[in-house]
Amino acid sequence: MKPEALERAELPASIGPAAITMGVFDGVHRGHVALLEATHRAAEARGLPSVALVFDPHPDEVVRPGTSVPRLAPLHVNLRHIRALGVTHAVAHRFDEHVRSLDAQAFLDSLHPTIVTRVLVMTPDAAFGRDRGGTVAVMRAHGREAGFEVEVVEPVADADAEISSSRLREAVAAGDLASVRRLARPAYLEGTVVKGDHRGRQLGYPTANLRFDYVPAMPPLGIYTGRVSVPDRGVGPGHPALVSIGVRPTFHSEGQLLVEVHLLDFDGDLYGAPLAVELYDRLREERRFDDVPALVAQMHQDEADARRLLGRG
Repeated sequence: MKPEALERAELPASIGPAAITMGVFDGVHRGHVALLEATHRAAEARGLPSVALVFDPHPDEVVRPGTSVPRLAPLHVNLRHIRALGVTHAVAHRFDEHVRSLDAQAFLDSLHPTIVTRVLVMTPDAAFGRDRGGTVAVMRAHGREAGFEVEVVEPVADADAEISSSRLREAVAAGDLASVRRLARPAYLEGTVVKGDHRGRQLGYPTANLRFDYVPAMPPLGIYTGRVSVPDRGVGPGHPALVSIGVRPTFHSEGQLLVEVHLLDFDGDLYGAPLAVELYDRLREERRFDDVPALVAQMHQDEADARRLLGRG
């Protein structure tokens, strides 16, 4: 692999000797934070920059074609959270069949001269490269010959289990948003506001309909409280909102899944703008109403509940 394979939009021409770690880092949860902070400390102790290689797409999607792994956050958001932890360079690295074919040492060699590994930070059970041959023991042996150290960071666990992105995806799918917040940060969705059928406005609750450029991890169908950011339109961060995730069964027998966001105390044009929403509480499940007045009455109750829970009015 040539250095051009790296995502270099925000990189200098060469990073050089560095302390590195690698992974998907989806959601940048507490376990990721421990690994990334350890990488930053290892780099600082040696006067080096720190680097997080962030693989995209998810390796499972390459190893098992046709697989789609829902994401806790889009790539650029994960990169932003990593940089916020003090890591010098968060580098998006494309994972493809060529990368999959490289053994662990060949992969590190492929980063030269852009990145020269001086410290490799791993968890005890981590392994990378062809057939997951790059274990801690193997990389320590390689490091003695190639001139790099291996530091091991213990995984972070709570009373239930080790914290992982897959565990967080399961919590989101189950609607356990409190656990998501405890282990990482609020469940997150980000999309572009597109035109809908204006039914929400007709009912007195205009909504921003979201189109996604990635496959987001979705909670169960229902009505949620949320906090919204629309930087392009000067909204937020933290603007309170109601979020509907569903198929609108009152109006459609076989509707498509829609994510609709009603911003409390806001009236403005959001079309075409990126909108980010953090999900907090599930107010209720989605259900079919017998008529429109019954639906509107429930929407009024949803708004009152949201204002109470979000501390707004």
